[in-house]
Amino acid sequence: MRVLLVEDHQAIREMIADHLRERGFAVDAFERGEHALAGARVAPFDAVVLDLGLPDIDGMQLLMALRTVQPEVPAIIVTARDGVEERLRGLNSGADDYIVKPFNLLELEARLRAVLRRVGSRRETRYSLGGVAFDTVSREATVLGRPLDLTRREAALLEELLRVPGQVLTKDRLEDRLYAMEDAGSANALEAAVSRLRRKLAQAHAAVSIETKWGIGYRLIEEPSA
Repeated sequence: MRVLLVEDHQAIREMIADHLRERGFAVDAFERGEHALAGARVAPFDAVVLDLGLPDIDGMQLLMALRTVQPEVPAIIVTARDGVEERLRGLNSGADDYIVKPFNLLELEARLRAVLRRVGSRRETRYSLGGVAFDTVSREATVLGRPLDLTRREAALLEELLRVPGQVLTKDRLEDRLYAMEDAGSANALEAAVSRLRRKLAQAHAAVSIETKWGIGYRLIEEPSA
């Protein structure tokens, strides 16, 4: 899951970003609204977490602008503005949730997963192929019901491949989904993640394989029954 974080306070921004990354999210963190909007124009996000008191644009205006770029993306406002009118304004402007500072990081994470579940209820939240299954909310992968131990990058890679089984995903698309802008890996990072995931699937005797389309990308296919 990729999160767009907009917070002008450096310590809070880093605290939220570090926590979410540790919990398996890819996070693009911005101080200014204009930079966040530019980021949203070039990369898809699964959720937005934003402050209202930004140095260049009011957070409400930013939220409405983000809605024109990615209309369906869920958004959580995190702000020191605690008045009822402010909360109502935020929710009526398109926010899915509203958290007042100071807040607990675990609560923020729980609320983030909650809005993702609500969006997921209108979309698929579980993907499977050849005995391999992935839950997009719990971020858990299994092979024939047995847990498959994956890093967050490997889990994100498996999710993307399972979403469109048999379809070739380009390297550019996979890198956009697996890596935040400031967290871009080396030229071989994606290839290394594919290699590790292949090995783990093989060790778990999964009836799927990751096929390489040289110069293009990868696809997940089901192995024929023996």
